[in-house]
Amino acid sequence: MAKKEVAMLFDASHCTGCKGCQVACKQWNMLPATLEKNGNPFTGSYQSPMDLNGNTRLVMTFDEQESGNKFQELNFAIGRRSCYHCTDAACVKACSSGALFHMKNGVVAFDTDKCNGCTYCQSACPFDVPRFRKTDGRIDKCTMCLDRLEEGQVPACVKTCQPEALRFGDREEMIRIGMQRVEFLKKKGFAKAELYGVTEMGGLHILTVCKHGHEAYGLPTNPKPNKMIDTMSAMRTVTGVGAAAVVAGLAATFVAARGYRRKDVTIEEAKQGWTQEQRDKADREVKELLAKEARNQ
Repeated sequence: MAKKEVAMLFDASHCTGCKGCQVACKQWNMLPATLEKNGNPFTGSYQSPMDLNGNTRLVMTFDEQESGNKFQELNFAIGRRSCYHCTDAACVKACSSGALFHMKNGVVAFDTDKCNGCTYCQSACPFDVPRFRKTDGRIDKCTMCLDRLEEGQVPACVKTCQPEALRFGDREEMIRIGMQRVEFLKKKGFAKAELYGVTEMGGLHILTVCKHGHEAYGLPTNPKPNKMIDTMSAMRTVTGVGAAAVVAGLAATFVAARGYRRKDVTIEEAKQGWTQEQRDKADREVKELLAKEARNQ
């Protein structure tokens, strides 16, 4: 497997919404879908399922907004929701068991056997991507078909994309192609066109050409990791007693966010609603735990 950084480029302006990539992802990774009749309730949207889950690593999203342009009344934005394989991956930093880790090519991989089901990776991720299977309580997310990459192949979703909305290769090359496409779209009158993922979270390895601007595709502006990651790093340094202590420390840092699982807001947005009492309690319990572990050294 090549050591250079790779990336996938999703050009939303080329996507036809066929969802063949979703099917390919399911097939290659042997991820089950519901066999129940109407197992995914009809919502009036072409999007199905409506969100990621423990057996669904990729969802194509659909959004219609009035454009204000009488010649093109609707902006129809087809997006792609999966792991973005961040360089500054919050999930890797928050993982209490070492199940999540970086590959040299930039892919964020995971070892299911090491997952302890703490769910901190999902809470730390600004994209709310890692999900857990109810059957075994273990993490699951896009691996960029790492097993295919190791054999010199491209991810299954890229292989099946007929309109070539998906490309895969050297990250710098994908950025170059993406920027060229953005320039083309702007010349065609799409003033908000942009390439998302060049710098976000240290640089994403899933880049997106956003025809109508990143907001139309549900991508957060200037995403940032949860600040609890700094406390977690300090915990590892001070205690040095392995995963059990890290899990305990992380539990304390999440007192203020107890019961939180992002649905319609980002973590940073949710934190704005914390009371000072909740913040003080979280800080106090972390300090107490650190002091206790230091005394036991």
